[in-house]
Amino acid sequence: MKVLSKECGRNMVMAEFESMRAAHDVVPEFVPTPIAWGAYTSLSDTCFFLCEFREMIEDMPEPHKFAALLSTLHQKSVSPTGKFGFHVTTYAGNLPQFVEWEDSWEKFFTKSMRQALDFEIERKGPSEELEVLSQALFERVIPRLLRPLESDGRTVKPSLVHGDLWVLDVMRDLVQRYGQDCMSDDQTQVSKQVESSNLIS
Repeated sequence: MKVLSKECGRNMVMAEFESMRAAHDVVPEFVPTPIAWGAYTSLSDTCFFLCEFREMIEDMPEPHKFAALLSTLHQKSVSPTGKFGFHVTTYAGNLPQFVEWEDSWEKFFTKSMRQALDFEIERKGPSEELEVLSQALFERVIPRLLRPLESDGRTVKPSLVHGDLWVLDVMRDLVQRYGQDCMSDDQTQVSKQVESSNLIS
């Protein structure tokens, strides 16, 4: 169970529920079953997210099994709109991620990066060095890397991915005697997969 407060906390637990539900619908053995989210009746600005309890240990999973399950999530998920995005704002920590629906992976990724950089500038102030690097990123790097993926008949398939997968989001299930790898704190967003080569970002 996760408990957070205020409007940001409400949005975060709702996003976690929706993200876990989306991932669970595709690979149920990989994600604890999401049960509910909502507000406490006695503390209306305090919200909770509740999912199935699994006794877990912080231990690295067997890499091939974990990668196979993660790949299944990427390959079998289907965007409900056929576009890149997600139906609720998801979070990396307490920072909202860009999730508006876009037809193009390049446009989606560019807007996502711009939002992240805007948060950085908002919190730390402007930086001449960051401005120079940002210009190069948006004018040269992103178009050169991503545009070819959607050119000359190539397509990119929107797929569910974990938006901030890190070591503490990956645990091992004690009940399965270390045999089941599992993701938790699943802040997924619809991202992309290259149709022909299964390249995930």
